[in-house]
Amino acid sequence: MVSGAFKLFKHKHIFRENGDQTVMTDVLYFESPYGVVGHVANTLFLRRYMENLLKKRNSFIKNRAESFV
Repeated sequence: MVSGAFKLFKHKHIFRENGDQTVMTDVLYFESPYGVVGHVANTLFLRRYMENLLKKRNSFIKNRAESFV
Protein backbone atom coordinates (compact mmCIF):
# COMPACT_ATOMS: atom_id res chain seq x y z
CA MET A 1 0.00 0.00 0.00
CA VAL A 2 1.42 3.33 -1.00
CA SER A 3 -1.13 5.56 0.71
CA GLY A 4 -4.47 5.23 2.46
CA ALA A 5 -6.22 4.95 5.78
CA PHE A 6 -4.25 1.95 7.06
CA LYS A 7 -0.82 1.84 8.63
CA LEU A 8 -0.22 -1.45 6.80
CA PHE A 9 -2.33 -3.30 4.23
CA LYS A 10 -1.38 -6.50 2.42
CA HIS A 11 -3.79 -8.49 0.29
CA LYS A 12 -3.11 -11.43 -1.99
CA HIS A 13 -5.05 -14.15 -3.76
CA ILE A 14 -3.99 -17.78 -3.73
CA PHE A 15 -5.47 -20.01 -6.44
CA ARG A 16 -5.48 -23.79 -6.41
CA GLU A 17 -7.20 -26.53 -8.36
CA ASN A 18 -9.74 -28.75 -6.66
CA GLY A 19 -10.86 -31.33 -9.20
CA ASP A 20 -12.49 -29.38 -12.03
CA GLN A 21 -12.87 -26.24 -9.91
CA THR A 22 -10.59 -23.37 -9.03
CA VAL A 23 -10.52 -22.30 -5.39
CA MET A 24 -9.37 -18.82 -4.47
CA THR A 25 -8.20 -17.95 -0.96
CA ASP A 26 -7.82 -14.35 0.17
CA VAL A 27 -4.99 -13.53 2.53
CA LEU A 28 -5.50 -10.14 4.15
CA TYR A 29 -3.32 -8.46 6.73
CA PHE A 30 -3.85 -4.92 7.91
CA GLU A 31 -2.94 -2.65 10.77
CA SER A 32 -4.75 0.50 11.72
CA PRO A 33 -2.89 3.64 12.72
CA TYR A 34 -3.34 5.33 16.11
CA GLY A 35 -1.75 2.65 18.31
CA VAL A 36 -4.02 1.27 21.01
CA VAL A 37 -7.09 3.09 19.66
CA GLY A 38 -6.51 1.52 16.22
CA HIS A 39 -6.06 -1.91 17.77
CA VAL A 40 -9.34 -1.54 19.68
CA ALA A 41 -11.10 -0.49 16.44
CA ASN A 42 -9.70 -3.58 14.69
CA THR A 43 -10.94 -5.82 17.45
CA LEU A 44 -14.39 -4.25 17.83
CA PHE A 45 -15.50 -3.83 14.23
CA LEU A 46 -12.90 -3.35 11.51
CA ARG A 47 -11.86 -7.00 11.16
CA ARG A 48 -15.47 -8.16 10.77
CA TYR A 49 -16.17 -5.32 8.32
CA MET A 50 -13.19 -6.25 6.14
CA GLU A 51 -14.12 -9.95 6.16
CA ASN A 52 -17.68 -9.14 5.06
CA LEU A 53 -16.40 -6.76 2.39
CA LEU A 54 -14.16 -9.47 0.92
CA LYS A 55 -16.96 -12.06 1.02
CA LYS A 56 -19.34 -9.74 -0.87
CA ARG A 57 -16.66 -8.74 -3.36
CA ASN A 58 -15.62 -12.34 -3.97
CA SER A 59 -19.23 -13.43 -4.42
CA PHE A 60 -19.68 -10.74 -7.07
CA ILE A 61 -16.47 -11.79 -8.85
CA LYS A 62 -17.48 -15.46 -8.71
CA ASN A 63 -20.93 -14.77 -10.15
CA ARG A 64 -19.49 -12.63 -12.95
CA ALA A 65 -16.82 -15.20 -13.81
CA GLU A 66 -19.31 -18.07 -13.86
CA SER A 67 -21.74 -16.15 -16.06
CA PHE A 68 -19.19 -16.33 -18.90
CA VAL A 69 -18.88 -20.14 -18.80
